[in-house]
Amino acid sequence: MLQRTEGIVLKTNLFGEADLIVTYITKDYGIIKTFAKSPRKVKSKFGSSLEPLTHSKISFWGKEDSSLPRLVQSDIVYPFHSLRSSLGCFLKVSEILELTLNFLPERDANNRVYSLLLNTLRAMEMDCRTELLLLFYKLKLLDFAGYLPMLNSCGRCGRKGNIFYLSSGTVLCNRCAKDSAPSKSLSPAVISLWMNLLGWDMNKLGRIKPAEKILQELTALIDEHVKYITERTLRTRTF
Repeated sequence: MLQRTEGIVLKTNLFGEADLIVTYITKDYGIIKTFAKSPRKVKSKFGSSLEPLTHSKISFWGKEDSSLPRLVQSDIVYPFHSLRSSLGCFLKVSEILELTLNFLPERDANNRVYSLLLNTLRAMEMDCRTELLLLFYKLKLLDFAGYLPMLNSCGRCGRKGNIFYLSSGTVLCNRCAKDSAPSKSLSPAVISLWMNLLGWDMNKLGRIKPAEKILQELTALIDEHVKYITERTLRTRTF
């Protein structure tokens, strides 16, 4: 069965001497792995379309429930070449791709995450230096994937609170916390930044001018939350 969609290359893995396993996030099928025959040969029909970050229209062949369909065509829509040519940009983008792979199951279409990633890559190509955009992506991804930490009220009863409990993934009030070990006390500015990033669209990010300390504080909290859920440090964080 021939299937067509558009997708973004998240990663590739060597398979034998000349073949590749190509992992995409796609518009219609979510994250899928495909088998590409001989793309590493000089006369390969795939050319540079299998480079990480490349946005392409693809066709693949296999049964509907096949775990590794064969990639038969890949036509580049946009290569995002500049994000690969700068080491600093590529490391930030690699963190985004790794997070996406960690939080989305295979074969589970999520158009919100697909659009989020595509729009984030476009924005990063214009300016990849901003840490605010990276934090925005993390929060939106966690929200869409169902792992968003709750910071503005107690996650159990809805009462006010400002102490975040890592093991619960939420702020807890004194009554609900009981014997839980607190992780961090949150300032009103951190909670406000969290709410703004969740409530605003990407094109409004330029209006948010958080103090560097507040941005770093929220970023550190989200990174710790991600580490707790995944039970490992992101590989891109070790560079």
